[in-house]
Amino acid sequence: MGEKVLVLDIDGTLTNSDKQITPATRQGIQNIMKRGHKVILASGRPTPGMRRYEDELELKKYGGYLLAFNGGRIVECKSGNIIYQRTLPLHIVPKLYDFASEHGCGLITYFGDKVISAFEPDDYVKWEAHINGMEIEVVSNFKEFVNFDINKCLMTAPPEEAAEYEKILQSVHGEYASVYRSEEFFIEIMPKNVDKAASLDKMLETVGLTGEDAICCGDSFNDITMIKYAGVGVAMGNAKPVVKEAADYITGTNDEDGLVEVIDEFVLKD
Repeated sequence: MGEKVLVLDIDGTLTNSDKQITPATRQGIQNIMKRGHKVILASGRPTPGMRRYEDELELKKYGGYLLAFNGGRIVECKSGNIIYQRTLPLHIVPKLYDFASEHGCGLITYFGDKVISAFEPDDYVKWEAHINGMEIEVVSNFKEFVNFDINKCLMTAPPEEAAEYEKILQSVHGEYASVYRSEEFFIEIMPKNVDKAASLDKMLETVGLTGEDAICCGDSFNDITMIKYAGVGVAMGNAKPVVKEAADYITGTNDEDGLVEVIDEFVLKD
């Protein structure tokens, strides 16, 4: 059996509804790393928001990778080095600010271990900061403050409005940015042609592997590209219907240790 790469979204995939990795899932993942298989966490989260799970799975010890910001940055856990990175053109920031201000959306980016918010945080922004274990810093001069390299901006709105705004932002900024929803209320604004599949392809090339060696597991909109890219694309039982349609295999839910089933079926099974 050749070397496999297990690529895991975090929220709704690696973690259960309580944002915890269950003991069975943790053991299954560590077992395959001990056998020489690779594990990559691929999330829309910023890098600091992935550290907890990196530590729980001991990815530094086993040589795993973090694919953060939906593919905007890839970090090698063992060395801590950034091995691939794409940044958002800064000229887009004032336009995003004006749009968010006009439509009453939340707007954030990330600086170090902080979530930088253009406005008083709404419940969606607070949730983003909470799940990542990061502080929110509200800045009154967001347009001028953001003068450093950023991997993404995140806009927030109620689901029905977010679906409409996603289309508008795609039409306005599609020439130089990728715009899509990672959750019904999160609109990701990323560098052009950056998604989980594109960045995963770059990373696998550096270690002599291809998409055919990858088993990619996810549950949400931003997982579709890597699920389609993988040799085996897996949707969790709790995945959105459009994600299940894109998958080769549907496993149990994140509350049923669905990843253990995937590991047994596609990594350990000879």
